[in-house]
Amino acid sequence: MLTGWFSAARRRWTASLQLRTVAITAVLTLVAAGVLALFLTQQITSGLFQSRFDQVEAESNRGLNQARSIFDNANTNDSETTDLLVTNTLNQLAGETGATVVRDMVLVPLEDSQNLFVGPKSSSGLSAEVIPAELSAAVQNGSGTYWRSIGLPAEDGGTSPGLAFGTQVTLPPGNIYALYMVYDLSSVQDTLDYLMRVLVVAGAMLVMMNSLIAVYVTRSVVRPVGQAASAAETLSSGDLSVRMPVQGEDEMARLGTSFNRMADNIQDQITQLAELSQMQQRFVSDVSHELRTPLTTVRMAAEVLYDSRDEFDAINRRSTELLYHQVERFQALLADLLEITRFDAGAATMAPEKTDILHLVTDVVLTAQPLAHKANTAVYVVPVGAEVNAYVDPRRIERIVRNLVNNAIEHGESRPVDVIVGGNEQDVAVVVRDHGIGMSEEQASHVFDRFWRGDPARARTTGGSGLGLSIAAEDTRLHNGRLDAWGHLGDGSAFRLVIPRASGATVGEDSPLALPPVYDESQRRLPSDLESIEPLPLTGEVLPDRVQEQSLYRPRAEPLESTVSPEDASNAPEEEES
Repeated sequence: MLTGWFSAARRRWTASLQLRTVAITAVLTLVAAGVLALFLTQQITSGLFQSRFDQVEAESNRGLNQARSIFDNANTNDSETTDLLVTNTLNQLAGETGATVVRDMVLVPLEDSQNLFVGPKSSSGLSAEVIPAELSAAVQNGSGTYWRSIGLPAEDGGTSPGLAFGTQVTLPPGNIYALYMVYDLSSVQDTLDYLMRVLVVAGAMLVMMNSLIAVYVTRSVVRPVGQAASAAETLSSGDLSVRMPVQGEDEMARLGTSFNRMADNIQDQITQLAELSQMQQRFVSDVSHELRTPLTTVRMAAEVLYDSRDEFDAINRRSTELLYHQVERFQALLADLLEITRFDAGAATMAPEKTDILHLVTDVVLTAQPLAHKANTAVYVVPVGAEVNAYVDPRRIERIVRNLVNNAIEHGESRPVDVIVGGNEQDVAVVVRDHGIGMSEEQASHVFDRFWRGDPARARTTGGSGLGLSIAAEDTRLHNGRLDAWGHLGDGSAFRLVIPRASGATVGEDSPLALPPVYDESQRRLPSDLESIEPLPLTGEVLPDRVQEQSLYRPRAEPLESTVSPEDASNAPEEEES
């Protein structure tokens, strides 16, 4: 509970500029008021004490000298008369009119003698124990007047500050006494306490006033800034009509004017870009649709020529084969462009159903065997963990995995390709790992861009439009999933697909499989070793199958090398990355 409260307070502190300003102002004012109060207290205490000390010192010297003179000139010869003289003198000096503060007189004999006329005596019953030992020793060993600060017993049981001045006097019949004049400074302490209370109240009022001033000032400054932040958030969320209210001609008004002008320019630019984007999408869609009809005709003619290629001479046979395969690539490109326009227009839909992802992956690997055999690449399935069922659109997930597997075979440099399948309670993950040429971090950050190629000069065995991974990323977004890429030059690359098990859910922060994946080669399984599965049902819309369109496993499509010489093949159009 305490941790939650602390976290909430910390979030509040970091999120509120006004709270931080007011709190810092209050703390700094409190510190300044404390330092000022300490300084004033020290100065007032020192000044008041010194003033009182000078006054009582003069009074005590005068009183002690007067008492010494009286006692030195005393003509008493008995204890009774001497005691009466001492009592009257002490009472007269203690109650002298015009005294600055309350004072008492204490008389203490310095010698133990049998002929003492007067014993210890006080004008108000004050005990001689209040006299400190240092002052007693100084008076006993010297003939001057000495003083010390002392603590006097108070009525509430505590102590109050005081001063004691002492000197030696002689009483008949010649005995030496210590005479002390004790001043009670409790009135001075009361004055200091009152001043301290005044300073504390004044400091609290100063802190409160400064805090209120800080609240007002920061509110007048933070409110426009908060309005600007709120307007910016609304603007970034897509509402381009939001504007800031502008009042006055100060800096905040100029901020609002500049923000509104910026919002107008952004709205104009985005409107123009949206119109241009719609025109481009419409152009691509219209051109793609318009090209399908003549392309179908050209394809039919190319198939007729391709079926009769054995009747042609070598030059015409090579031209027929090139025409046939390039028409297939052209048709795959049109299918990809149409699919991209569907994503851009928001017309792509899903038909989710409960699907065994491991069986789907196994089916994809089986269909990719002709391409893998041609590339001399072994493709393994690595099942990890328990069942991996999920509610997905099987055709779209199949297209994603097929694209990743074909790319891994193409870039794997004839090294094994592993397809790891795993899941947790929330998500299912598929990682396609190859050990080929790999890619850098910068290439991995661009690999899902449309028409992007890591090595434009490198010929590809499968051809392609450069839109395969872009379409895979869009299919992943439809499932609220995540598609990540990792690579290291010379160590291969890995693509991880993470999708939620439940339709409409989102993937969690913790993926079932790491990237790059960590697994044991002993877990590898050939697709033929896994349980045979039924063909996936064709539910919903039938999506373009780029593998079929590129004739990767059609029996009548013979390798180009069988009829095309290396010299002629060098003149063929460069194939692109899928």
